[in-house]
Amino acid sequence: MKDLSPKKGDLDPIEIASIDAIRNLQLERLKWSLRHAYDNVPMYKTRFDEAGVHPDDLQSLSDLSKFPFTYKNDLRDNYPFGLLAVPREQIIRIHASSGTTGKPTVVGYTKQDIDNWADLMARSLRASGLRKGDIIHNAYGYGLFTGGLGAHYGIERLGATVIPMSGGQTEKQVTLINDFQPDGIMVTPSYMLNILEQFHKSGLDPRECSLKVGVFGAEPWTDAMRKEVEEAFDMHAVDIYGLSEIMGPGVANECVETKDGPVIWEDHFYPEIIDPKTGDVVPDGEMGELVFTTLTKEGLPMIRYRTRDLTRLLPGTARSMRRMEKITGRSDDMMILRGVNVFPTQIEEQLMSTGGLAPHFQIELYTSGRMDAMRVFVEINPDANDELSKTAAARMLTKRIKDNVGVSTEIVVGDPGAVARSQGKAVRVVDNRNKE
Repeated sequence: MKDLSPKKGDLDPIEIASIDAIRNLQLERLKWSLRHAYDNVPMYKTRFDEAGVHPDDLQSLSDLSKFPFTYKNDLRDNYPFGLLAVPREQIIRIHASSGTTGKPTVVGYTKQDIDNWADLMARSLRASGLRKGDIIHNAYGYGLFTGGLGAHYGIERLGATVIPMSGGQTEKQVTLINDFQPDGIMVTPSYMLNILEQFHKSGLDPRECSLKVGVFGAEPWTDAMRKEVEEAFDMHAVDIYGLSEIMGPGVANECVETKDGPVIWEDHFYPEIIDPKTGDVVPDGEMGELVFTTLTKEGLPMIRYRTRDLTRLLPGTARSMRRMEKITGRSDDMMILRGVNVFPTQIEEQLMSTGGLAPHFQIELYTSGRMDAMRVFVEINPDANDELSKTAAARMLTKRIKDNVGVSTEIVVGDPGAVARSQGKAVRVVDNRNKE
């Protein structure tokens, strides 16, 4: 793989500023954000008053722990525009979740918010090793989902050329990659596996294609998958992190020269890690739930938003700002089977370490007697598609999951293509408990 480390002048000055300078800027911006939310969002005024706190009570960054949390349900309860901190007429763009579990969560952006987002996405792409003049294939979905347009504006702000492909049409994706010769691709990691599969179906060697960087986000993925993709394409695979409630993609991004966890852009977002049960802040380095407070958002400020993502904060390496350990699970993704906590990424990690199997899987939860049980649907590699190989692979994966995750599971090994392919975010878990 090509060395894509940044050169002198590639970075924004704040990325390599002193810790004291970053903390001073955060305190100044945090005071503004708390006051902005309190003065302009009725929910925050009520919530702060009920908790007995006022924006003037923030004299140090540690004082933020006195303020109440914001939850995803707060966005649904105030649907559609109840949390906006500016008149609706000042909102120039609206994004929203799919709303598959109820009312969608709606977020709004002022012109300044969109400018900041584009700047941070451009910064994230530079951290990934991409530069002005590169061609970037954008396979994130366009529309209400923040991924497609968030990436699009960042690519243009970088000064690169964007191919606005969006998701789906996998055969066409490969054709355009082959014809347009992009330097980078932005896509969910699970869909990148579909693209890899299509390369092979088309008789093309992915290592011969032009891609030198893949920027993967919107779902948890493992270092095992990173290794799989990097070896398959001879390119760098870096992690981008974001969520629509805080901004969208570009809240944090890995640096291509280290690949040691996404760097949080702390000049715009203040991170905390809390004990998910007690809500107490835990020290840097300890595992817990990630909480974000926006420092510069005008349209929809978020104060101590509970992301449900499980990680820990680590000191900066390639940048002065703190890193977060790669997200491998969310508290609401966690399955509890016979007292054992299980995340889909743990199953993925064992699958990627088992020979003879393709990297596609889906978990089904079901009820067996009075107990919850799990079966995992996987598929055999095309070059080992015989019953003996299937049986051996199922036995090996069953043992690996039992030994390393601590649960017993049924493995169903299907033919190539048996597992449903995603066109964006993968559906990893199907819950059929109490339905059998």
